[in-house]
Amino acid sequence: MQQDTLLNLFEGKEIRSIWDSEKEEYYFSIIDIINALTESKEPKRYWTDLKRKLITEGSQLYENIVQLKMTAKDGKMRNTDVLDTKGILRLIESIPSPKAEPFKLWLASLGDERINEVFDPEIATRELTKEYKPYGLKEKKKIAKKGGSIAKNTRNNLEKELNRNIVTNENKLNYQYIKQIEEV
Repeated sequence: MQQDTLLNLFEGKEIRSIWDSEKEEYYFSIIDIINALTESKEPKRYWTDLKRKLITEGSQLYENIVQLKMTAKDGKMRNTDVLDTKGILRLIESIPSPKAEPFKLWLASLGDERINEVFDPEIATRELTKEYKPYGLKEKKKIAKKGGSIAKNTRNNLEKELNRNIVTNENKLNYQYIKQIEEV
């Protein structure tokens, strides 16, 4: 594992991170995130109180905390509470801070985009159209096929990673298609 320090994420505050090449995932220091987003003079104490609150609320975020050795300010390697990217984004949602607000808005916007893509997958495949600018039915069919292939591969990869089907009878969309007959 390789430790890095991010400086440009939160107004120049240092955020220690570790790249786990096996899991292909970054882990970020929770204390560093709290220090960057709050006015707390004691980020460790803030984290202790927040952890207690998360446990009381039954948050699953607490269960995702990992301890990894990171270089502390004194230069020694110390066990540090860390979360992966998804966990850090959930942590940011639970911190009441004006500095966290831009990230919360960004997350809401991102969530809105993804939800819209679920209900209208064509939104995601439009990016291919913008990039390749197909002209004529033949080229547009080619791009549509490419988009469908990408969506299928994404679904297959996700199902392989999760070791389960992601579309079930409980979550599938039940569209009814009406065949319209146009008179010529």
